[in-house]
Amino acid sequence: QVQLVESGGGLVQPGGSLTLSCTTSGFTFSERAMRWYRQAAGKEREWIAFISNTRLITNYGDSVRGRFAISADNAKNTLYLQMNNLKPEDTAIYYCNVMLRGYDYWGQGTQVTVSS
Repeated sequence: QVQLVESGGGLVQPGGSLTLSCTTSGFTFSERAMRWYRQAAGKEREWIAFISNTRLITNYGDSVRGRFAISADNAKNTLYLQMNNLKPEDTAIYYCNVMLRGYDYWGQGTQVTVSS
């Protein structure tokens, strides 16, 4: 079955960096576009990054553009999110996502807390 497992979250000071990983199984990773979302406490889930199935096209939400970078390693079936210049407002649970046959699959999420 489809599985998405996020990791790499933690506590980081403002201005710091983190790299999140999403290991996948149960589908052909190299053929699928992938996305990162996040959800802060009391807020709706927010889309933040997209990478195409070719891995040639990326796009970002306004809140993270220029600070975050999405990438994928097809050999490892793993999606990444490099996060730089983190701000307190980046505090959230981060989720990776794939859509297969019209259905959204999600991991369990990884908590990122930006605080001094």
